[in-house]
Amino acid sequence: MTTSVTLSANAARQINTIIASQAAASLLRIGVVGGGCSGFSYTFDLDSAVQPDDLLLERDGAKVVIDEASLPFLEGSEIDYVDELIGASFKIHNPNATAACGCGTSFSV
Repeated sequence: MTTSVTLSANAARQINTIIASQAAASLLRIGVVGGGCSGFSYTFDLDSAVQPDDLLLERDGAKVVIDEASLPFLEGSEIDYVDELIGASFKIHNPNATAACGCGTSFSV
């Protein structure tokens, strides 16, 4: 499976930091589900296994998986980690999103 989803250096560093403190997790799972303020929401979970239909992204030792159903919604996106005055969080720069909610995890296409 090929994709143009990328992982920033900041996101890779943060994932490695989080995983280092988790005994049972070895990767970050990102998905898209229906719901939220704008129609779809991103999900972020820690996991320990790659499923057969997952896309595996790796950068600087950090591993991210995206399930096959979520991948079309994330095509062309960059997974980033930002540390701003209002807080720090993972942020997905998604060119497919036509609108987003102020919460940062809800979007529409």
